[in-house]
Amino acid sequence: MTDTAEKAPADAVAARAISASGPLVGFACGAGAALIWGVQAVVSRQSAIDGLTAADVTVLRFLTASFTLLPLALLRLKPFPVGRLGWRRGLTLTLFAGAPFSLVLVGGSTFAPALHTAVIGPGLIPVVSVALAYAVLGERPPAMRLAGLAMIVSGIGLFFWHAASAAPAGDGVWRGDLLFVLAAVMWALFGTFARKWQADAFDVTITLSMLSVLVMPLLVLAVPLRMGSAALGAIVLQALYQGLLAGVVSVFFYAKANAILGSARAALFLPLVPIVTLTAGAVLLGEYPSWPEIAGMAIVMAGMTVALRADRPA
Repeated sequence: MTDTAEKAPADAVAARAISASGPLVGFACGAGAALIWGVQAVVSRQSAIDGLTAADVTVLRFLTASFTLLPLALLRLKPFPVGRLGWRRGLTLTLFAGAPFSLVLVGGSTFAPALHTAVIGPGLIPVVSVALAYAVLGERPPAMRLAGLAMIVSGIGLFFWHAASAAPAGDGVWRGDLLFVLAAVMWALFGTFARKWQADAFDVTITLSMLSVLVMPLLVLAVPLRMGSAALGAIVLQALYQGLLAGVVSVFFYAKANAILGSARAALFLPLVPIVTLTAGAVLLGEYPSWPEIAGMAIVMAGMTVALRADRPA
C-alpha cells in the first residue's frame, strides 16, 4: 500500500514533466526543419549552377531517402508502403509534400536566386496554413496572430517590390517566384491534412519517400535528366543533402512539430529560413542581399515573433 501511494505522486510528476516537454520538442523540431531548409535553398540553387535539372535532384532525393528508409518501411508499414494512412491519404500527402513538391521547389531555383526560395515559400506557408486551418479544421486565429501574419505579408511584399524593380525585364525570375508560391500552397496543404488525419510523423516520412519513387518515371518523362554530364561531387551533394537531410530528417521534424504544435504554429518557424539562407548564401555562393531585401526579411521575422506570442498563455 505504501509503495503504491509513493508511486502515484512520482508517476504524476513524470507525466507533468513529459507534458511540459512536449512544446519544447515541438519548437526544437520546427527550428531544426527551418535550419535544414535554409541551407537547402542554397544547395538547390547550387544544383542549377552544377547543371542538374529539377528532375535530377528529385530522383536523387527520393532514391536516397527510400533506400535509407526501406528496412523501416518493411517493419513499420502494414500494408506496405502506406501503413495506417491507407492509399488515398498516403497518395494525397505525397502529392503535396513528395516528389511533385520537390520538382516544383527545385524547379523554382532554376529561375530565381536562393534568397527568393527562402523568402517567398516559407513566408507564405504560415499565411496559407492559417487560412486552411480555419477552413478545414475550424481553428479561429487570435487577433495578434493575424497581425503578425499581416506583417509577414508586408515584408514579402517589400521583397517582391524590390525584386521586380531591380530585375531586368525578361530574366525569368518571376517564373521561379510563381513556382515558390505554388510550393507554399502545397506544403501548407500537407501540414493541414497530416494533422487532420493525425498521421504519425515517422510513418509519413517513410510513406512519402516510398510513394515518390512510384511517380519518378512520370517525372523523367516530363523533365529531362542531366546527371550523366554532371560532376560526381555535385551528384553526391544533392543525394546526401536532399535525400537524407531534406528528404528524411526535415520532413520528420516538420511533421513532429505539426503534430505537437498544430499546422499553423509549426508553419510559423518557416520565416526563420531566410535568415539561414542569407548567411549560407553569402558564405557558400557569395550572394549578398540588398538593404530593401534585408528590411523585408526583418519585417517577416518580426511578424513571426508577434504571431508566435499570440499562443503564449496570459
